[in-house]
Amino acid sequence: MPQPPTRSVLDQLPAAADAVAATPAPERLPRRLGTWSAAAVVVGMIIGSGIFRVPATVAAEVGADGAMLALWVLGGAIAGSGSLAVAELATMFPRAGGIFVYLRETYGPLPAFLFGWTDFLIVRPGTSAAVALIFTAYLGHFVPLGPGAQRLIGAGLILLFAAANYRSLDWAARLQNASSAAKLAALLGLAVAILALGEPSGGAFAGPLAFRPATWGGLGVALVAVMWAYDGWADVAAMAGEVRDPGRSLPRAVVLGMGGVIAAYLAANVAYLYVLPVAAMGGSELVAADAATRALGSVGGALISALVMLATVGTLNANVMTAPRFVWAMAEEDLFFRRLAAVHPRYRTPHVAIVVSTALALVYISSQTFEQLTNAIVLGEWPFYAMAVAAVAILRRRRPDHPRPYRSPASPWLPGMFVAGSLVLLGNSLLETPTLTLASFGGILSGLPVYAVWRRWGRRRGAA
Repeated sequence: MPQPPTRSVLDQLPAAADAVAATPAPERLPRRLGTWSAAAVVVGMIIGSGIFRVPATVAAEVGADGAMLALWVLGGAIAGSGSLAVAELATMFPRAGGIFVYLRETYGPLPAFLFGWTDFLIVRPGTSAAVALIFTAYLGHFVPLGPGAQRLIGAGLILLFAAANYRSLDWAARLQNASSAAKLAALLGLAVAILALGEPSGGAFAGPLAFRPATWGGLGVALVAVMWAYDGWADVAAMAGEVRDPGRSLPRAVVLGMGGVIAAYLAANVAYLYVLPVAAMGGSELVAADAATRALGSVGGALISALVMLATVGTLNANVMTAPRFVWAMAEEDLFFRRLAAVHPRYRTPHVAIVVSTALALVYISSQTFEQLTNAIVLGEWPFYAMAVAAVAILRRRRPDHPRPYRSPASPWLPGMFVAGSLVLLGNSLLETPTLTLASFGGILSGLPVYAVWRRWGRRRGAA
């Protein structure tokens, strides 16, 4: 069956409102999120601590200001192309679970289980714990805190957001809308303040832009760091089963959210380079604070600490909001304990999945360091991201008649760019940081025996 010609993203968005995607499974979680709430999840999941830490890593590995800015544009293009592809899948299958659902629909239960296993056991609770630790570390700028107090306050913050999400998705969504808007405005405002008040003579732009990286291998390592800063672009799909009019709202949310994030990231990096030379950025542990201090004086450090705390609050709430939906979808598909698919009879939230995800996050924050947590989560999701984006082309060929309220533009070129970028990223990581990369793959493969036992137990239960 011939496919209709590809239209631009903005051309497709209004028309998508008239199409309705088939939803084969009954909807047990009510649709309460609109376009702006979904866009707030995109912004909330992406903008966390990365933009305040990663530019220093990029500067150290790349060593050229022009190449650094180009790398942030490339990272935004890769994440943006992936998010548009996932938006097509989300409107085809507007159910809770996001990438888990798309992997199962395209490749079968095993890859979906491995994704859900990695996400449930490592990535999501590790992310909550790591983000909470960042919040308490910057809180120490205002209130002296020891390591034990930091962990205790971080655990309390996780419990607070878990309680809000347990009680009401509406409450959590309002908090997400406010925090995402505030931190996007604050990050852009910080960039404007640095550009307006900073002294450019000592910054990287005092000379001509340099586009040749120090090493090509270092450029690949820096791309991993950039993609970590952009990570979270696919997470709004986990909420697809609770978004009103997903065929229209989800694509718009992706365009609005990703556009705001890319603009804010580029503005922040331009501001850093405006007042700092590349070498100073590469040697800085707190690059955002150093740039703010140069432009704003001693008050700059306090402003950065407050901004990081604001950013991490939004990220933590978004992660607590989306994390239970993956394991809920696994249980709904009988790929995990059925009890985790329970929906609260009054609050209409996946309350058991929220409790279990929160418990794992509390275990991690009480026993792991920030470095251990980030090392475990950075590469764990990228193989599945590549598989999910590749599913767009596979499903267009395999299911050409399936309703598609939204079609990802320039397919297969944009999805192909994402898959190629992901393969280069993973391959370079294997060459440059083999121990970390193999450990991440090992965490994924640890789900194989669990899956085998679960399937055998399920067959015996069915036979009984």
